[in-house]
Amino acid sequence: MSQIQSPATTNSATPLLTRDQLDQQGRETYRKLWELANNLWWSWHPECDQLFRDMDPIRWRQVDHNPIALLREMTPEHLAARATELVLHSRINYAYRRLQEYLHDSQTWASTHAGVLGAKPVAYFSAEFGIHESVPIYSGGLGVLAGDHIKSASGLGVPLVAIGLFYAQGYFRQYLNDEGYQGEDYLDTKIENLPMQPALTAAGKPITVAIETRKGQLLAKVWLMHVGRVRLYLLDCNVEGNKPEDRELTSRLYGGDQRTRIRQELVLGVGGVKALHALGIDPGVYHLNEGHSAFGALEVVNRLMQDDGMSFSDAVRQTSRMTCFTTHTPVPAGHDRFPSELVEEHLGPLRDSLGISERELLALGRVDPGNAEETFCMTVIGFKMSRYCNAVSNLHGVVSRRMWAHMWPQRNEEEVPIGHITNGVHVPSWLAGQMAQLYDKHFPADWKQRIQEPSVWQSIHQVDPGELWETHNALKNNLLTFVRRRVSRQCRRRGESDESVEEARRVLDPQTLTIGFGRRFATYKRANLLFSQIDRIAALMSDPERPIQLIYAGKAHPKDEPGKRFIQEIANLRHDPRFKGRVAFVEDYDINVCRHLIQGVDVWLNNPRRPLEASGTSGQKVVLNGGLNCSILDGWWAEAYNGVNGFAIGQGHHHVNDQITDARDAKALYDTIENHVLPIYYNRDADGLPKQWIQRMMHSISTLAWRFSSHRMVADYTERGYLYAAGGVTCEMRYR
Repeated sequence: MSQIQSPATTNSATPLLTRDQLDQQGRETYRKLWELANNLWWSWHPECDQLFRDMDPIRWRQVDHNPIALLREMTPEHLAARATELVLHSRINYAYRRLQEYLHDSQTWASTHAGVLGAKPVAYFSAEFGIHESVPIYSGGLGVLAGDHIKSASGLGVPLVAIGLFYAQGYFRQYLNDEGYQGEDYLDTKIENLPMQPALTAAGKPITVAIETRKGQLLAKVWLMHVGRVRLYLLDCNVEGNKPEDRELTSRLYGGDQRTRIRQELVLGVGGVKALHALGIDPGVYHLNEGHSAFGALEVVNRLMQDDGMSFSDAVRQTSRMTCFTTHTPVPAGHDRFPSELVEEHLGPLRDSLGISERELLALGRVDPGNAEETFCMTVIGFKMSRYCNAVSNLHGVVSRRMWAHMWPQRNEEEVPIGHITNGVHVPSWLAGQMAQLYDKHFPADWKQRIQEPSVWQSIHQVDPGELWETHNALKNNLLTFVRRRVSRQCRRRGESDESVEEARRVLDPQTLTIGFGRRFATYKRANLLFSQIDRIAALMSDPERPIQLIYAGKAHPKDEPGKRFIQEIANLRHDPRFKGRVAFVEDYDINVCRHLIQGVDVWLNNPRRPLEASGTSGQKVVLNGGLNCSILDGWWAEAYNGVNGFAIGQGHHHVNDQITDARDAKALYDTIENHVLPIYYNRDADGLPKQWIQRMMHSISTLAWRFSSHRMVADYTERGYLYAAGGVTCEMRYR
């Protein structure tokens, strides 16, 4: 048998391996990489991301950072040769061991603080999950929040399963035409390139659930995706037995008309509960993330009636005690409402099983149960079927209690049973590798296990200011490189001249204050507020001593024409000589674009019309990486800003007249940038360091990173909601 020396090193002590041994090593390497790729745990561990990237950096970018797509193009032999060539075997083994240790660790936060959930797990329902850009089943903030929620549940060891829908085409891919107008492409996702497999019963059979409607049966198969310790189940209507139009039902996120929407929500809610039953999972808690899944509560009631012989009213009481409901929307138009005929068409068979009249069913979704003209609202049924209800920030709680006070006419507004748990972000997912290395160097050794503890983050004040500034500037340069690559590609796609492409490769200056804005282009978010006085902002951008530059990204809903006009207005500024090279619009905002922006900007701009931002989380991601927030005192920033950890636009007031509010906020925005942001940023010491700015960076990190982490958020949900819903608290006193 021939012997082969590994080319990884020329050290004479390197052992000789037989060809059979090399083949075995290759198979083991191949198996371990596939196991890593099939659990999205890899996506928040930079060493795993870098491992896949190093295998083929160019192809890694081309496949949207999808390890399964990358591995599918490699044979075991090719992969083994590549691993040997790059000396990857030890890194692969290390990552694989870490994953196994993580999955089998029984000493978690939840094992101490939430033991009862081990026998009564949480079922977390959401219409979208934003976990990684390679899994396109999200559109924006709600999905990313849900993704961060289940990642932190995994990290804390909270026994939780998640339920969503599989969208074969996801959300749209955005492009801008020659006139700067948004276009939308819908692309089919290759299932074979996703880390999911058919969900199986205990007997090993694939699961398909059936939902009855007045016009026939809807079928949905169930997929399983692993997100660390959490199992995410996704329902998919593209199955044989469905009508052609029903096979397309779950193809697009937030697409179609009202009938499509109610059918999607029927599959998510009712189908989701049925899927849990088929899987043999008996939750102790149901968490409805927004109203999209609220029909599921009725299926829980139905199961209690059928299995335990309860009356409808008793089953409703029992279900509400087990259910947590989170509302995210302070905008009335953002709450799904359906006409009674659509509700009866889709809930009629379930209503028959519940033994209630159509009037009684519709009353569950109406603020005024007796008003036959009122449409059926998913948020209303969410409130009525849940004992534990919350908004997603302090201010949003105030707004929500005011908005829905008429549901509880016998109570004062302050007594309306809607609390709040402020959103947070998953630190490992959004923290740049360079910043993580800085924290590793100066923070306690176990800081990653203590993310939600305030004392951990005080260590930032021990970091040398020059080291922090150098790290930030490295991230800023990474961002500018990314933006130049993307905007030059956009120019090339539009068929612009070589000169324009070359100019795009040189946009933005690393020495200039860089402001980022990335979010959905809904009009209330006022993306164009900074351009309300065009000459004033042009003067700021061209100031030879203290210039600014802007990076924008974001999508408008396909039917939101005003939002599309905002995009067009900003994108076309690149043609104005006053803004050339100083304004960039990055197309197709997604998790990857967001990650680059929040890790590299100096300032994150957020200027919604108060109080219409429920929480917002993008600015929380910026905090982790040393950027500073400049925001209207709305959502999370209203409870976060302390005068030295960022910048506030205005004093937290809003006028009843939107035009007056907008004019007043625009003035405050300019004043804040001119009188606070620019002087502090450009005031440098003898070493070229902006000491006051760096102090604000440190104050931002130390006061905000722990408070607005999703580990803190999920701990709050567990201690304030899940344990009560599961009947797992040892003391709860009621006083008159």
